[in-house]
Amino acid sequence: MADAPDPTERMQLTVSGRDLDTLAEELSRWLGGRVAADEPPKISALSRPEGAGMSSTSVFFDAEWSAGGARESGSFVARLAPQDSDYPIFETYDLATQYHVMAGVAAASDVPVPALRWLETDATVLGAPFFVMDKAEGRVVSDNPPYVFLGWVFDASAEDHARLVAGTVEAIAKIHDIADPATKFPMLDGPGQALRRNVDWYRGWYRWGLADDGYAIPIIERAFDWLDAHWPADPGPDVLCWGDSRPGNILYRGFEPAAVLDWEMAALGPRELDVAWLIFLHRFFQDLAVRFDQPGLPDFCRRAEVVAKYEELTGHTLRDLDFYIVFSALKHAIVMARVKRRMMHFGEDTDTPDRDDYVMHRAGLEALLDGTYQWD
Repeated sequence: MADAPDPTERMQLTVSGRDLDTLAEELSRWLGGRVAADEPPKISALSRPEGAGMSSTSVFFDAEWSAGGARESGSFVARLAPQDSDYPIFETYDLATQYHVMAGVAAASDVPVPALRWLETDATVLGAPFFVMDKAEGRVVSDNPPYVFLGWVFDASAEDHARLVAGTVEAIAKIHDIADPATKFPMLDGPGQALRRNVDWYRGWYRWGLADDGYAIPIIERAFDWLDAHWPADPGPDVLCWGDSRPGNILYRGFEPAAVLDWEMAALGPRELDVAWLIFLHRFFQDLAVRFDQPGLPDFCRRAEVVAKYEELTGHTLRDLDFYIVFSALKHAIVMARVKRRMMHFGEDTDTPDRDDYVMHRAGLEALLDGTYQWD
């Protein structure tokens, strides 16, 4: 790995080409109408978050205004769908569904989600639909550079690691405990088996983002075939799944969840979808650390630990977890391959003759498919 990039350095990833000064002017005009401001609101401290996020555009900003002579202010986050020029990761971005899922979770549970302010579906305002929420405070578990190399999680004690994992699993369990999810979140429902809808959605996304564009990935197609051959006999009842269930999408106060973020992958489906994603995403980063001859965090977010805590909290015995972990690895393979295509588009990466190398965790996915992956 002598010629490889330093994994402790932040990787350059272009998510959006939006000009922040122009965005500030547009936000001021829009917000002034929303709050009936006496004069255009003052927008300041406009910035993009660092350390996480590869899909939707998130922008931090402060705003001050007066309405009817009363002064008001706040710190906010605007979540925007990407523009076509941003080379989007996903085919569609339903910001309204994300907004309503977050509102539904807040109404039906005590899962901490940021307070929602406004939803704007008119794409002409900022060039794409968006919503605004209060800026939540807390510590970020960095994906870029990954937390397995450095940072506050890396430096924490084993006891604090256990607290962080337990709190994360508890947040997932509370989401799954929301009753009558198909009724509360009808926009996520549909015909047929929810698990099949999930897999079919990712198959369609793969075709749109890679295969139909001339970038078929053999190992991804092999993984889809594996799923079909190992389909669970009984996936069990559907719950609301967070979708992107991992520490990198939570703000922590100390080692406890303070805000659960990023709901664009929310779906109805078996609860194993979220548990497997949590387990796999840490293994993705841990395997990356091992590739660079670094210790990483081998005792953090261990499969047995996550399963035991989830089953203790819910009383539910997890089933067919190997299937859902392979599905997680497949989903992440599509994400990473599409991210590589975007990096190539922006001149941040180059092509490779072996298309399976578009998948950063190729070796791990191959081992999962072969049944040779080494766990704890």
